[in-house]
Amino acid sequence: MVRVMPTILRHGPYRFFFYSSDREEPAHIHVERDDKLAKFWLQPVRLQESGGLPSVELRRIEQVILQNVEKFLRRWNEYFNGQR
Repeated sequence: MVRVMPTILRHGPYRFFFYSSDREEPAHIHVERDDKLAKFWLQPVRLQESGGLPSVELRRIEQVILQNVEKFLRRWNEYFNGQR
C-alpha cells in the first residue's frame, strides 16, 4: 500500500501533514522534525502522541496548530471528503 502524506504546512523545522490512510480516525495532524514524529487531535486540539519531542517544543507546536487549526480542518475535510 502506498501512503501519501499531504503536507499542509511547513513552519521552521516542522512539517505538518496527514497520511492518506488516516481517514478512519478523527481529524488530526502529524508533526515531523528530523526523526521525531508527534500527533495532535484537532477537535479539540490536544496531544495524542509526543514522538520523543521535548515538552517545550510540543507547546510551541501546539501554538502553531492553534493558529492554523481552521486551515488543517479545512484541508482534512477537502482531502478525505473528496475521496469517495
